[in-house]
Amino acid sequence: MGGGALATIGVATAVAVAVVSANGDDASASDKPASGLPSSPELPGSSSAPEPSFEATTPPPPPDPQDYISSADKDKAPLSAAILFPGTKLTSGDKVYKKGATADTKQCASVAQPVLGRVLTTNKCTKLMRVTYARGGVAVTIGVAVFDTEAQAAKVKKQADKGLVTSLPGKGVGTFCRTTVCRGTYNAYGRYAYFTTTGFLTAKDVTKKDRKAYEVGDDLARFAFNQINRRGETQASAAANNPE
Repeated sequence: MGGGALATIGVATAVAVAVVSANGDDASASDKPASGLPSSPELPGSSSAPEPSFEATTPPPPPDPQDYISSADKDKAPLSAAILFPGTKLTSGDKVYKKGATADTKQCASVAQPVLGRVLTTNKCTKLMRVTYARGGVAVTIGVAVFDTEAQAAKVKKQADKGLVTSLPGKGVGTFCRTTVCRGTYNAYGRYAYFTTTGFLTAKDVTKKDRKAYEVGDDLARFAFNQINRRGETQASAAANNPE
């Protein structure tokens, strides 16, 4: 029994010694003043060298679509009535217009009434494209005259207050606006002057009371503008994706 008790004491003593040894040999070491402790290594100070600088960069603005339809120098995409007015019909909201014939000519005055023809010739029209649409007994021929510059087209818009582009029948659309009173509109965008000739397919004169004819003509005038603008957008997008 005595041997067993001694063995237990021996183990306890060994553990106690191990704990003291872990804290160092000199129990009074923790009583030294802070000034007696080794100093921390000095940290590097801030550098006096200049910081690198970077110039602010701004991406170039996207090309303006109107730039590509304002001058023959930039407006290089293929051009014809069939290209500018594709498809077989026009849908505008709940209204559907049947597309008729298309035609192109470099003799602009030959497909316009004399007063308008002289204006086109004076301002050096290089091509006149026509397309016809019809709906509900009303037909509209859109005429788009092409010039080298925006200034020439603007002059045509200002000077063309009389005369019509000759109506274009065909491809399911009968003859109209040859012997009757019809409505005309005149406008310009970029290097293009565009016109509408609106009339009834029943040989009836258009008057200011004919709201239906006016609405159809205005629809087609907006469509002409949108197609010219889309031409500019297409070329501007191509330029942005393939910068020189």
